[in-house]
Amino acid sequence: MKPVEELTFEEAFAELEETVRKLEAGGLTLEESLALYERGQALAAHCNRQLDEAELKIRQLTPNGDVIPFEGE
Repeated sequence: MKPVEELTFEEAFAELEETVRKLEAGGLTLEESLALYERGQALAAHCNRQLDEAELKIRQLTPNGDVIPFEGE
């Protein structure tokens, strides 16, 4: 298992989703649940840091530092 800091956003997010699925499914020992929970917390923090960095880059690249809201389809 890769250290959290070495994961890309996509890898970390996919692992976080799988971690949540396993925790919701149950059937784990207390120790397994705690280990998964701790890993999940680290994964979530890693994803949040990467999103914050991406937002900062976008702010630096846009006029006046404004973030233009995305209007999807």
